[in-house]
Amino acid sequence: MPSVKVLEEKQKIVSEIKDKFSLSKSVVLFDYRGLTDKEIKNLRVMLKENDSEYKVYKNTMLRLAFKDLNIDFAEYLTGPTAIAFSKDDIAAVKVLSDMAKKNDALVLKAGLIENNIADQAKLAEFAKIPSREGLYTMLASGMIGIIKDLSIALNLYAEQKEN
Repeated sequence: MPSVKVLEEKQKIVSEIKDKFSLSKSVVLFDYRGLTDKEIKNLRVMLKENDSEYKVYKNTMLRLAFKDLNIDFAEYLTGPTAIAFSKDDIAAVKVLSDMAKKNDALVLKAGLIENNIADQAKLAEFAKIPSREGLYTMLASGMIGIIKDLSIALNLYAEQKEN
């Protein structure tokens, strides 16, 4: 039977996982086996630039935390599992998907986005969504086009009235 100190340490880890879940808008589980130290460092930097982070926990600790959080990720907890926590809805998904395209060793397992479990196919769909800044740019260019067309139409109308 484990000692009290070991149990306290495990409980602290489970609490840490639950706290990170509560502070995150999205969570992604992925397999990192086969990545070099340099690639892992680059991944950490890219995630940090996007208000995300990743940690590696034992699957046992993750199962305990998921049980407390009523999340059914049990089928995805095979082999080494890293978990990315993000304050943005899809930032971590995009970073991990981009890295997975460049490196076959990184495999996305599943995620929790807007409190919905997303499998690999769903994560691939989320990865295709443009970033927030990209969406703002699309919106602004669309609005500028409408204003430009309106100004041309008003100018033509004004010229027609003068004649």
